[in-house]
Amino acid sequence: MSTRQAESTTTQELPFRSLSGYPPLLGALAASVLAFAWLVAYGRPGPAQVIGCVAVLTVATFILAGLYMLQPKQAALVTLFGDYKGTDRESGLRWANPFLSQKKISLRARNLNGEKLKVNDKRGNPIEIAAAVVWRVEDSARAAFDVEDVRQRAGRGGGPPPGRAVRVRRRR
Repeated sequence: MSTRQAESTTTQELPFRSLSGYPPLLGALAASVLAFAWLVAYGRPGPAQVIGCVAVLTVATFILAGLYMLQPKQAALVTLFGDYKGTDRESGLRWANPFLSQKKISLRARNLNGEKLKVNDKRGNPIEIAAAVVWRVEDSARAAFDVEDVRQRAGRGGGPPPGRAVRVRRRR
């Protein structure tokens, strides 16, 4: 496969804007409390009140199902029935449509320490060398969808994934 074909099949990270999760959380909790208070206020509620409370609780549960939490240096890959919609990088309590699924991926810098090797220099003197690689995921969509396992790929000596999915910092 040529490089032009390989580049056309790679996934590009798209930004996804989710909402802050606090207003939906407070709204769903307030609706639930009001529904129960409405049932208690009627004493012996009729079928209309029970159906109304069940409807309010169903909507509140639907709203609560869309909440998710992101830590700093963490991203959520958002998909709708397997179709990639974007990457959310905002940390904190977030809310998105409950039909969207989120897969979390770490964006933190990671270390890969190589084994010490004994080699001889040009003069024949024995020396020990080792490699320490610091890497992090740069393009979360490409790292999640175009590479089988980022940690395994970087850890087995094959280096970071192809393309620019992972950035390796070189220290001199």
